[in-house]
Order: sequence, then structure tokens, then C-alpha cells
Amino acid sequence: MSKNHNFSKAAKKIAFDEKHRNTIRFNISRYDAAVLKGMARYENVEIAKHEAATIKREVLKNWDKYLLQFEENISSRGVEVLWATDTEEATAFIEKILKENDARLLVKSKSMTTEEIELNETAEKLGCESVETDLGEFIVQVAGERPYHIVTPAMHKSKEDIAKLFTEKFNTPPGSSPQELTEYVRQLLRKKYTAAQIGVTGANFLMADIGGISVTENEGNGLMTTAFPKVHIVIAGIEKIIPEMKQLGLFYPLLAAHGTGQQMTAYNTIFTGPRTKNEVDGPEKMYVILLDNGRTNVYADDEAYEALACIRCGACLNACPVYKTIGGYTYDTTYSGPIGSVLTPFLRGFKDFSHLSFASTLCGKCVEVCPVKIPLTEILLANRRKTVEQHLRPATEKVIMKGFQLISSNRKGFDFFSGKLKNIGTFAFNYIGWGPKRKMPAFADKSFSKQYTNKKTKNR
Repeated sequence: MSKNHNFSKAAKKIAFDEKHRNTIRFNISRYDAAVLKGMARYENVEIAKHEAATIKREVLKNWDKYLLQFEENISSRGVEVLWATDTEEATAFIEKILKENDARLLVKSKSMTTEEIELNETAEKLGCESVETDLGEFIVQVAGERPYHIVTPAMHKSKEDIAKLFTEKFNTPPGSSPQELTEYVRQLLRKKYTAAQIGVTGANFLMADIGGISVTENEGNGLMTTAFPKVHIVIAGIEKIIPEMKQLGLFYPLLAAHGTGQQMTAYNTIFTGPRTKNEVDGPEKMYVILLDNGRTNVYADDEAYEALACIRCGACLNACPVYKTIGGYTYDTTYSGPIGSVLTPFLRGFKDFSHLSFASTLCGKCVEVCPVKIPLTEILLANRRKTVEQHLRPATEKVIMKGFQLISSNRKGFDFFSGKLKNIGTFAFNYIGWGPKRKMPAFADKSFSKQYTNKKTKNR
């Protein structure tokens, strides 16, 4: 069964799940209210967005220079930098590190890049327990699921859903409050932090000038993940690079305001290497895996390359009417919503994922909210064109469009069929294309041109 068919089937099912819709509507409404407050702190947020967009475009013009500068600076402090072309190479590096350190327990801070390469599955195959330490990630891991949203992994679950899950998995009291469940997880994770041999994080930003890794989070789990284990592994997409550390003063507030509505994320940490002789805490070894995994495919495309400016704030997902209707899992990929629909065909192949570029109304809300001004709708349209050029659309679609072109290319074509015949055609289309719960508007018995001609004749 094709990915396109699976997508359509899943979308039809979830779109009319009222419980799911109500949960997402409630959770995103909380986000919207917070973001309004976050944006109010800016005198002119467009100026900040323009500056951020300019920096990220400048990075893409000199991408290799900044990445090599980062490698040189961080390597000088004893960090081993590993360049991974794809998931297979990244997995091989991780397996080697885990085996060399006889790892039996790994704690992991929230990272979509690790989801991309399926790090948890790799660790488990080697007999190494991998524990998510972000509360949302922990919840979906316990549920046997993947993150639903790139910022809010458990957005699809209500507090009642989570209480029921924890009762089933941990025998916590039924109906426990969010505060009680959070305290339970806190105590559980403390034991994991102190026992783990490996700590894994992603990276929000890589600073070329100092060779530093910035991790921003709200729970302190990123700090705990790197404080106790003897080995720290950073897995970062190569697009996360920025030229200078001082630019964090621009990016931190933009990321926080668009992601959660905060003025600043609670914990913002910069890692520059393993602990030195005069330091008590921190890892003895540190590795940075710089992941390509299709990103250079995006970069090579003159129409799509600007998508690499993304800072993963999640704003486009929360603004997208399609995402809010079909949910995160329907996309069946690491990155969902508008940015996922743009990137995934390049990261995982147009053959299997080109249909995602059609999962958009092109309303432009994603472009409006993007903090780095990515022209998402333009790229989606370009991806659609590429899909057609590669002959990846269904043959029936081509026949239908050719027929529509033939009928609609002149007035006589439209006038040839009566309103009743047109309505019969659209009735069938409701079930084939739109589904039984939506209806095409009915055609009038006579076309506008015929009505106009008749009226004009009567008035003479």
C-alpha cells in the first residue's frame, strides 16, 4: 500500500474524530494565547524576523565555511566531530560509541534529529535502555508512540489520557493530577540520570565562532542529561549553524516567542567541550555528529533551499488548518505540518512523500507566522510541479485534469452540459475525491452565460 494511500486513509479517519479535534483545538488555543502575549513584547517583530532571515540566508551562502569553522573550534577542546551522510552512517557512529563505553543506559534530551535517525531503536538493539527525559517525549515513549508535534510531543493527549496511561503503566492512582504525575516522573528520572553511561542531546544552534552547541529547554532535563553521564553525544542537523554566539540574543527570544510564547526559554545552555581538569560535573568524552541525511538535497534545489533556515519553532504547525484537522501522525514522518511537507520529499524521497506537498490549502498562514520568513507556500507549489514533472501523480488525476481543461477552456464546453448532468458528476466526485461528509456546491440548471443571454434577449 502506497504512502499516499495510507495518508488519505489516515486523514479521512482522524479528520472526523471529535475527541481528537477537541483536544488539539484546546491545546493549540492555549499556545495561541501565549504567543499573543509573547509577540506583544516586541515593538516591531517584523524587524527581528527580517534580521533573523538575513542571517540564516547569509549562512546558506557560506554554509561550508561556517561548518568547518565550527568543527575546528570545538575539536580544539577535545570534542570528536563525526560527519554522517545519512541515517546509516549516524547509526554506525552511535553503535560504535555505545559499544566502546559498554553502555547499558542512555538518557536523552528532546531532539527531533534523534527521532529522525531512530536512535531509541538503535540503542535497544544493542541492549542499551534509552530513556526520554523531556516530559512530553517521556509520555509518548511510555505510550509506544512517536512525537506528535516538533515542540509539544504529547499535544494530542489530554490530562485524562495521560493519567489513565500512567495508571496502566506505573500503577499511579487513577485520576492523578498533572502535578502529581510530573512529580512521579521527576523522581523516576533522577535515578536514570545518575545511573546512565551516555547522555544525548540535539542542538538548537551551532555557533561557528566559538565552536559551541546551544540547547534550549524548559525542564532542566537537558542539563541533567549532560551533568552525570561520562559521555555526551550531540546529534545535530548541519542546518543548525549560525555565525556568531552574540546572535543568540536575537534567536533565543524569537524561538521562545514563536514556540511557547515565552520571553525566553527557561534553560539555555552552551556546551563547548567535555569537562576540564578543574571541573567537577560534566562528561569526560564528547562527540558531535553532524547529520546531512538529505539536507544537501534541499540545499541543491534553487527553489527549496530556504527551508533550511528553519529554527524548528513549530509556529507553522500550530497555524496550519490542515495540521489542526488531520493531526501530526497522519504525515507519517518525523517533521509534520508545512515545514515537514516541504522538507520530507527531499529527505526521504519524492516517490514516497511527494503527496505531502499537496496537503496544504496554500492559505499562507504558515508564511505569515514564520520567524525566519521561509516562503513555504511557494516551495510547496514548486514541489507540486516537480511531482508532476516526475510523473508521480495518479494517472486518473491527469485524465480528470485534461478533461476539465477541455471543458473549461471555452464557454461552449461549460454550456454543453446541463446543470443536472454537472450535479450528477460532482455527486460522484464527493465519494471518490472529497468523501461523503463534504459536498460540492450545486450547479444552477442553466449556466450564467445562458441566463445572461436569455435576460438580455427579454429586455430588448
